[in-house]
Amino acid sequence: MTSQSHGIHHLIQAEKKAKEKLDEAKKRKARRLKQAKDEALAEVENYRQMRENGFKNKQTGIMGSQGKFSLEVDEQTKNKIQTINSDFNQNKESVLKQLIDMACGIKAEIHGNYRG
Repeated sequence: MTSQSHGIHHLIQAEKKAKEKLDEAKKRKARRLKQAKDEALAEVENYRQMRENGFKNKQTGIMGSQGKFSLEVDEQTKNKIQTINSDFNQNKESVLKQLIDMACGIKAEIHGNYRG
């Protein structure tokens, strides 16, 4: 019986060691998976940042030229407004005189179709 209990005791110890080795292997696997996940996330973040920087550079190039056109349009608009205002100031008196002359210079005449 002692040899049987000794054998059983030996098997139990071997089972414990195997279980410890399995647990350690599972922990190593979990650590490695976590490490791989962290590495993948870092790689994805680097790629995203690289693509975002490229997009911003392209957007700045495009929007920069649109901004230049916008400034040109604003400048042309200001010039036109100044021209219109100067024309208005130059012609204001003559137009007012023409309107007053037309309103006050009405001649009373009998219409040609009137039979009286």
